[in-house]
Amino acid sequence: MSEKLERIKTLIIGSGPAGYTAAIYAARADLKPVVYTGMEPGGQLTTTTEVDNFPGYPDGIDGPTMMIQLQQQAERFGTEVRIGMITAVELSKEVGGIHKAVVDNDKTIEAETVIISTGATAKYLNIPSEQRLRGGGVSACAVCDGFFYKGQDVAIVGGGDTAAEEASYLANICNKVTMLVRKDYMRASKAMQHRVNSLPNLEVRYNSQVDEVLGDQVVEGLRILNNITNEKEEIAITGLFIAIGHKPNTDIFKGQIDMDETGYIITKGKSTKTNLPGVFACGDSQDKEYRQAVTAAGTGCMAALDAERYLATIASPEQVA
Repeated sequence: MSEKLERIKTLIIGSGPAGYTAAIYAARADLKPVVYTGMEPGGQLTTTTEVDNFPGYPDGIDGPTMMIQLQQQAERFGTEVRIGMITAVELSKEVGGIHKAVVDNDKTIEAETVIISTGATAKYLNIPSEQRLRGGGVSACAVCDGFFYKGQDVAIVGGGDTAAEEASYLANICNKVTMLVRKDYMRASKAMQHRVNSLPNLEVRYNSQVDEVLGDQVVEGLRILNNITNEKEEIAITGLFIAIGHKPNTDIFKGQIDMDETGYIITKGKSTKTNLPGVFACGDSQDKEYRQAVTAAGTGCMAALDAERYLATIASPEQVA
């Protein structure tokens, strides 16, 4: 570890809607936040071509532009945004303790408060044609992008509750939905299975998986493999939705912060407080239910307010309820 050392008031780890919103509020509260962007500056929205459901954009906006504007807004209030990756942390368990974070295995940051907004990464099939057409008809969020395929034929991959819920959502707005389940059964709850099976325009194909996504610039079809018979079939679709789960980007905090079995950070009640004083979590790093840009931004606001109030109680212990 390097001898380089810096002390700051508020460290924000991650730069998606949650991180930048936290930065806006923290900067306005004179917490002098420093944001480290991570490996994907701007988060998942930088891979989204159209954002149509974020309030304040009546004509929609593309994801990268929106994230640039959020960054500029945070910087206008004094946020320092730095390109870099937090590679290790040593978080204090004491009220008023100092938290340490290492940047790019080199520089050490000491912070009075830490806001974690590292997000989550959608799991994909990692088929070359799928990766090539991400943003061209391949999506990992039906609620985000399903509207663009209204009245069209689409397919969804997955067999859990999320896949069933998103398939039901798509069936309400699309002409036909083909649901591919890799095994001969669904992992979704019985209630969700009943909902899926009751929809006349939703076809569930078991023992089925994606062999290839068809199309040059945009999705035009899908080649489906029956993994029992090895037979292949092509169907015409314009959108493919992958619903096989997300992985929260929280590995560096394991063993220090309370998490659930899948790695999502556990926060207390309706707050962003973790089990460690002065450490707060927002956005998709702690939200596995909604995973929307607007909800991430909301919890980013909450995290900054929680951090401000925490620092106030440290400065004036008599304020503690």
